[in-house]
Amino acid sequence: MHIVIALALAAQFTLVSMEEEIAIGKQVNAEVRKEMPPLADTQVNAYVRSIGEQLVRHAGGPKYPYSFGVIDYREINAFALPGGPIWVHRGVLMSATNESQVAGVLAHEVAHIAQRHAAQQLTKATLTNWGIGLLGAFLGNSTGASTAQAAAGMLANGVFLKFSRDDEREADRVGLLILRKAGWDPRGMTELFEILRKEAARDPGSVEIFLSSHPAPQERITLLQRSIGRNPGGRRDSQQFRNIKARLARLPAPKPMK
Repeated sequence: MHIVIALALAAQFTLVSMEEEIAIGKQVNAEVRKEMPPLADTQVNAYVRSIGEQLVRHAGGPKYPYSFGVIDYREINAFALPGGPIWVHRGVLMSATNESQVAGVLAHEVAHIAQRHAAQQLTKATLTNWGIGLLGAFLGNSTGASTAQAAAGMLANGVFLKFSRDDEREADRVGLLILRKAGWDPRGMTELFEILRKEAARDPGSVEIFLSSHPAPQERITLLQRSIGRNPGGRRDSQQFRNIKARLARLPAPKPMK
């Protein structure tokens, strides 16, 4: 019962400050760079970063030190870490058919950070693992760096790379607003989900990681289409996107996830 009460209260505040969240994200980002193969191509990374930076200008929430990079995996996936780091798999760039689809994926991840979903998940899991005693310590202002240290250790083990399904739905909704404000066609977000749905039927392994932690693509498409309406507008493609697609095709094939 105490845990239930603690988790209910966790929805109203976080045990992790913005500064701690950023520090945790830096630590986990260093682990990502060791464990996963970043794509060592400056032009592709600069392109993804340029889209991300345009989106961040239209994101609310705290002013995090956002960063954007590409992981050289063929599977379709992307993820956000606490405090700003965002990674997109090369498979997203290879599967996308226009720029608005890539922007849609990045907008979703930016929304996770802007809405502080990682801090909320850290709080819930910390309370679950350490119980009501930690909540009492927090209310007594005595947790300090120990909470951040514990949370960082859990993050290093991959516990928080998955957000709740409610978080995913909120990131879709907020990400769609960010995408619109930044000037891209919001249909890009639903089109990428259509690609995911078709890819799941053709090659389930290529989207297995994505589907394990996200609501079903068809559910997300339905909800997003209601928000988009009949007159979406916005830019869909660019010559730069087509150049990047051609460049990726000339690079060595991406690695499959372990």
